[in-house]
Amino acid sequence: MIVRGEWPDGLEQAFTAYEDALMRDDTAVLDDLFEAGDGTLRGDDSGLLRGHDAISAFRCGRGGVARRTIAAVDVQRLAPDTVLVVGESHFAGGGRGLQTQLWCRTDGVWRIRTAHVTGRPKAFDRSVWRVVGDPLVHGADAGPLVGVRVAVKDLFAVRGQVIGAGNPTWERSARTEGVSASAVQTLLDAGAVVTGIARTDEFAYALAGRNPHFGSPPNGADPTRIGGGSTSGSTSAVALGTADLGLGTDTAGSLRVPSSYQGLWGLRTTHDRVPRDGLLPLAESFDTVGWVARSASVLAAAAGVSVPGACVGVDDGELLVSDALLDAVEPATAAAFTAWLDRAGRPVRRIELPPLDDLAETLRVVQAAEAWRNDGAWIEAHPDALGEDVAARFAAAAAITAEAEALARGRLEELRTCVRDVIGGGVLCLPTVPGPAPLRTATGDAVLRTRVATLRMTAVAGIGGLPAVSAPFLTVDGAPVGVCLVGPAGSDRAIVALAETLL
Repeated sequence: MIVRGEWPDGLEQAFTAYEDALMRDDTAVLDDLFEAGDGTLRGDDSGLLRGHDAISAFRCGRGGVARRTIAAVDVQRLAPDTVLVVGESHFAGGGRGLQTQLWCRTDGVWRIRTAHVTGRPKAFDRSVWRVVGDPLVHGADAGPLVGVRVAVKDLFAVRGQVIGAGNPTWERSARTEGVSASAVQTLLDAGAVVTGIARTDEFAYALAGRNPHFGSPPNGADPTRIGGGSTSGSTSAVALGTADLGLGTDTAGSLRVPSSYQGLWGLRTTHDRVPRDGLLPLAESFDTVGWVARSASVLAAAAGVSVPGACVGVDDGELLVSDALLDAVEPATAAAFTAWLDRAGRPVRRIELPPLDDLAETLRVVQAAEAWRNDGAWIEAHPDALGEDVAARFAAAAAITAEAEALARGRLEELRTCVRDVIGGGVLCLPTVPGPAPLRTATGDAVLRTRVATLRMTAVAGIGGLPAVSAPFLTVDGAPVGVCLVGPAGSDRAIVALAETLL
């Protein structure tokens, strides 16, 4: 290792200990080598982490770093107890990177106060993308979406590509698609380009955005938190600026949840309003097409070309609010939502929905029965192909009896009618999710509890088959939480327009 400059007493040993701990992924040693407190910083191409606790949480969830050696170090002494160290790293798999650290000595101990890491260049982030191009598919030369880059969820057919469904075993045997799904082709005909095919949770049967095979797409709003799923890769691509529009699906919240977690605009369309040909199904009774974008204008443009037929208007003179839904969210989220309602200045009318547990359980049973009908034979033939969480979900789906499904289907029709009657021509307003995205270090049990709580809220639009837009209006504990507007069937474009007025 080439060293330019002089090491102060003890710093070379601290720097070496840091590198050794990185290679071992010894998080305890790494934590001790960073200064405690909220003033410690760590940055990379994903964003800036502020505070020792946030840095520690990120480090515990990343699973180690690529093998590397330090080829050269520049040591610049800024003050007797303050030193800037810039290291040039060579990676075992090829490529080079830089790491810059501000080391400070307190009571004779050197620790890092600020660090910035520049890793080796990536062809693309495999946790976000399955395949990318420049672009992957060209669109029409003219149209309302010219210049818009689209990330397509890996459930839609794209001509010349396979549908990977978030699972490498499935992908290896999937056929090459000869025709793009209508939802894809409509965007291309409007001038958009497909940048690439983005990752999804396995078979879209999850809400966390964690894929055991390819990694978890990052949360573009807060890298310490999960990004949400199952429209996970598309949402991260938009949040990170590598796409302008994410094409996804929403069955039980798979588009609204990551939109909320990452501070984006997201629209779940009216059930059966946008064609689903060329889409690998999860549960046809609830599957819908939708989009995520950084701005309401891009979201509205996508809906404008993709949602056929006349738009149903809404009674926007007042907002409908359910106390049961507010009771279902975390206290800080409820407080932020109530304050937002006051600022919005719209009259509020309280409504009473069917029991939330009834909505969520009915959706769960019907969704599970249909998911097993669609994918069960393949899963039985490939028993070790799924990650632990989704495998457990499919195992539960396999246990749904015909009698249980029949009862749930009967209840679904009753509940759908009830939800639609209660909302009528108005707009239901609620926090999209119970609270900010869980930390990336959250355990399986914590993520499961979040999933259960979230389904109690997202099931309203799912059971109703209604359009729902998530708008990035709230900040809770420094992280984004969406406000969701649920309108009558066919009011897809109208609720996006209404949400824009509430900014």
